[in-house]
Amino acid sequence: QVQLVESGGGLVQAGGSLRLSCAASGSIFSIMSMDWYRQAPGTEREWVAGITSVGRTNYADSVKGRFTISRDNAKNTVYLQMDSLKPEDTGVYYCKGFRSGRAPYWGQGTQVTVSS
Repeated sequence: QVQLVESGGGLVQAGGSLRLSCAASGSIFSIMSMDWYRQAPGTEREWVAGITSVGRTNYADSVKGRFTISRDNAKNTVYLQMDSLKPEDTGVYYCKGFRSGRAPYWGQGTQVTVSS
């Protein structure tokens, strides 16, 4: 069983930065792909960024050039560096870990609020 715990959320002004972390328990972190999702009030959860087990990254168009996903397998942690934040980036940010053919693991989320 894998548990994911997000941290690093908070309140920031537009144009500011935050770095989210997602720490994983267990021994399979290095072979999992990891994604970040977010959900604003009244909207569906949307995919933000992903990183494969070998470090290949991909981003939603809305965050490309502003967000950077990375991972540290020695620390069982995936990060989301968020720069040039906008009010529309506000939401609860979740990390997801998964392997092909297996049910995904989700964290509980961390709140990010960007004020204008």
